[in-house]
Amino acid sequence: MKTVYFVTGGCGFIGANFIQYLLNKTEPKSVVNLDKLTYAGNPKNLADFEQDPRYVFVHGDICDAELVSKLCTEYQPNYIVNFAAESHVDRSIDGPAEFIQTNIVGTSVLLQESLKYYSTLKGKESERFRFHHISTDEVFGSLSESGLFTEETPYDPSSPYSASKASSDHLVRAWHRTFDLPVLISNCSNNYGPYQFPEKLIPLMILNCLEEKPLPVYGTGENIRDWLYVEDHCDAIYTILQKGTIGETYNVGGNNEIKNIQIVEAICDVLNDIHPAGSGKSYHELITFVKDRPGHDFRYAIDASKLKKETGWEPKESFNTGIQKTIEWYLKNEEWWRTIQENTYKQERLGISN
Repeated sequence: MKTVYFVTGGCGFIGANFIQYLLNKTEPKSVVNLDKLTYAGNPKNLADFEQDPRYVFVHGDICDAELVSKLCTEYQPNYIVNFAAESHVDRSIDGPAEFIQTNIVGTSVLLQESLKYYSTLKGKESERFRFHHISTDEVFGSLSESGLFTEETPYDPSSPYSASKASSDHLVRAWHRTFDLPVLISNCSNNYGPYQFPEKLIPLMILNCLEEKPLPVYGTGENIRDWLYVEDHCDAIYTILQKGTIGETYNVGGNNEIKNIQIVEAICDVLNDIHPAGSGKSYHELITFVKDRPGHDFRYAIDASKLKKETGWEPKESFNTGIQKTIEWYLKNEEWWRTIQENTYKQERLGISN
């Protein structure tokens, strides 16, 4: 039975990788991508599929209830997968309102229109339907030097971004408990890989190395994150859609707890080896410690054992293999990131206005 996917925010980093995953590794009837094309939404992320009859791009906003309703009626999706979100902590410090509008109001619109659409489905089509909400481990707040986030960890968000994502998670659960909408939630650790907008740590450091600019590391670089290669995340999302239990939340992690300074040093090591600096200097000499950002959580670490136990999923990439693939992608796709630099983002620091 062919499947129709309705993906929101599919021109963003993880959404675009997920659509590529669906079109390259599964056999969908169609994939409908609704994206507002904000600064981080890039149609070039899916340029290879522009002529693919299975792929449908719609330029629009998840806050537009009429449009969401129309797309559900027209394409009759089996799965709605919500990636659409403002996602950068530093930008949420500079401008919280956009995060509240997209991440909270937008999610509520999607849920309500999905519920209206779900109520029209009969028999097997009703049984197949899922609304999968993509969230983050940042909703749990900060860990000390020990312990892991589980699906039962209380929410304790620190930034406007994580607070807005926590709110959207609660809305999704409410629509399930109150209205019986068949939902799934996944909370992932830090993603990295191809097509990531260069405001995030790993692509920012790669591109700054390539231009021999300073590598700004917040505080002392001791903050710890669990790193998940984006294709592993896409595989997890697909697995949850197929095997996850309705109403459940699943943590998705990469089993790669690493300090920020170690991430930067690893990037320098790989680039020193495969793409030496034109100046002849080591990229390590570019590392610069800068004032920490407000509300910077110390440590995130995911316990993804529930997902492995229930579905068999586990990440395929180690950090060493994933970072090598990521760096090689940015080296081979200079036109992609040069266009962003020229038109959207010049790797300036954000989130220090308050």
